[in-house]
Amino acid sequence: MHVERTFTVARPIEEVFAYLGDFTHTEQWDPGTVTTTRTGGDGGLGTTYANTSEFMGRRVELTYETITYEQPTRVQFRGKNKSATATDSLSFSPAPGGGTAIHYRADFDFGLLGNLVVPLVIRRKLDKVADETIEQMRRALA
Repeated sequence: MHVERTFTVARPIEEVFAYLGDFTHTEQWDPGTVTTTRTGGDGGLGTTYANTSEFMGRRVELTYETITYEQPTRVQFRGKNKSATATDSLSFSPAPGGGTAIHYRADFDFGLLGNLVVPLVIRRKLDKVADETIEQMRRALA
């Protein structure tokens, strides 16, 4: 299951990458994030983070790792816990007329049984959260 959105902000690609490539900023742009703390690494490839998020009234702890870090065009973070894996992928390109085009995709894996049942329960909520995430990213990068 995944959600994805493409949108444009008026900031240069280098600034956008620097901001969104630091996963600790999720506290500012991800409406579900309660806290994110860097636990290892220098901010680049292989950096790890402890993330606490809230979704549908439940707190979830995930350990994230930066799995792609291609400055200034692409970054990916993979979060895991015992029941789920989430992968956030962000791609950046110069937008026509200035600014930066951002392609955001979040993939979710809830295991074999979860992948059959979970989408039926949370699909609409997930789409709503994706829209809220993009709005918060736009505000944070304004």
